[in-house]
Amino acid sequence: MAVDDLSLARHPLATAPALALLRRLAVLALALCVPAAAQAQTANFCGDLRNPHGPFDYRTATVDERSLVEGRHFTPPVQALITGTTGTRPGGDIDYTLRAFPNNPRALIAVIALGEKEKTDQPADMRYTVECWLERAVRFRPKDHIVRMIRAGFFGKRGRKAEAIADLKVAESIAGDNPFTFYNLGLIYQELGEYEEALRFAHLAMAGGMPRTELKDKLVAARKWREPEAASAAASAAAPATPASAP
Repeated sequence: MAVDDLSLARHPLATAPALALLRRLAVLALALCVPAAAQAQTANFCGDLRNPHGPFDYRTATVDERSLVEGRHFTPPVQALITGTTGTRPGGDIDYTLRAFPNNPRALIAVIALGEKEKTDQPADMRYTVECWLERAVRFRPKDHIVRMIRAGFFGKRGRKAEAIADLKVAESIAGDNPFTFYNLGLIYQELGEYEEALRFAHLAMAGGMPRTELKDKLVAARKWREPEAASAAASAAAPATPASAP
């Protein structure tokens, strides 16, 4: 028998405070189920990761494992979106590549570009939307910072700034001390209009020896560039003063 408000009210221990507590707990239990249900719904919509070949982590795959797929399906003409190898269009071969290597960064970039080229969310000969391929990559390897940055760029171009920043924060937390990663994070923050974060990562990249200047040039053009010493002084001036300790 279902437990409803009436049956609870008849219980000898069912005081008003107890009933209120039970109702709050029921609401909390339902709320906790929502993220899991949403994740399952997304997984169903974007497909199971299981695949006859793979899936393999692109970062740790052997040369042979990569070449077996890329040599047949992710050839230079496919990556350049010129033609396919198993069909006249590249979508089917990118589809195969991403099912075998969900976090293949070049294939993810290619599927984003293909969607833009064909002006569609789901390119021809592909079983999932562009966003689904990105979701599958994150679901497969949540701590792959490159995947997170690629998806952040995708979100940013579509005006989904909060989602982009969320992915960038995850990427920063797992990337380690890598000047190339700092540089790319800065570029994406700059594209989002988050200039202070872009500047911070530009300085970190420079300190790590990154020779490229595109990020700095973009910040200069936006009149947001400051040299590291000036930026540090500005941050110190903006910080609240530390109260003096009592004698």
